[in-house]
Amino acid sequence: METPSQIPPSQKALSEALDLSSEILRNLELNDMPLQNIALKTSRLARLLNDFEFQKIMTYEASGYPKSPDGVPPDIWHLGNIAGRVYQDKDSKTKEVREFMYLESIGEIEETLRSVDTALAAARDPDVSISSANPNQYVSTGIVNRMERQSIRTSASSNAKKLSSRRNLIYQYALQRHYELKFSGIADDIFTRTRGKVDKRIGELIPDAVQKFTAVYDNLQSDNPENWANAVHSCRRILQDLADVVFPPRDDDLTVVIDGKEKKVKLGKDNYINRIIAFVRDESDSERFEEIVGSNLAYLGDRLDSTFQASQKGSHTKIINRDEADRYVIYTYLLVGDVLTLYNPE
Repeated sequence: METPSQIPPSQKALSEALDLSSEILRNLELNDMPLQNIALKTSRLARLLNDFEFQKIMTYEASGYPKSPDGVPPDIWHLGNIAGRVYQDKDSKTKEVREFMYLESIGEIEETLRSVDTALAAARDPDVSISSANPNQYVSTGIVNRMERQSIRTSASSNAKKLSSRRNLIYQYALQRHYELKFSGIADDIFTRTRGKVDKRIGELIPDAVQKFTAVYDNLQSDNPENWANAVHSCRRILQDLADVVFPPRDDDLTVVIDGKEKKVKLGKDNYINRIIAFVRDESDSERFEEIVGSNLAYLGDRLDSTFQASQKGSHTKIINRDEADRYVIYTYLLVGDVLTLYNPE
């Protein structure tokens, strides 16, 4: 069972997330809205991507991090540490270094910075004019608010650094997700174009394989490892169907020369990988194409056969996982497409 952070978003959510990430980056770069509002947008971005931990972080960034009478709870401290809110400070008397975490919301930090000019104006020294007729008398200039103004400036500098840190946190997250989503979209577009061509050829030449591929996709959506193994077994059957179409079984062996030595290659019913490789060698004008397809087929065939043999012993769920199943399906699909580009039945 997948944890919440591993649940893949829907295609609709990914598309919306890409647009939203671009919008967030524009807001940050043009500084056209308060950072607190951008944090709420980023919380939505994280929710669309099922990044629940960062969604919580952005919610707290916008509303402030909670604390209890005993201090900051461990789970909140963990999120604050990820968000870069934890800092170290040394006690001037004991020299002990301790960790602290600032909890105020982005909105509070922004409001504090907005009030700096007003606070400085209120702390301005009063305009007074004092004189004395007695030349020996010391005349005081009145109340001087220099220390108060310095305190306001120090606080403003600290809050400006905090706000800059919050802006960078949001920017880096949105930027990383934006490029991930764009790359994913490019890969999806490439695979979609390839899939359109391959589907057409499969439908024309190996119609039974269309149903098998549909079953493969359904099995990969399951959370049951047995279904992932079934998807892999379907890939084996698809390659067997492909071999039967492009190079039907033969009783005679094929003689090939490898490293200067002759070798007999069986082309019977069960030797489906050998038959596909033989077809590619007969039909391809490119030696490099033969090498790539032949090498990939040999590797894939060995893995599919070993998985199938293990399943016969009841241990297939121990040697296959979803990522591995996904790879086998993709390899099978692309290899079928490559081989069918060479097949032109009369």
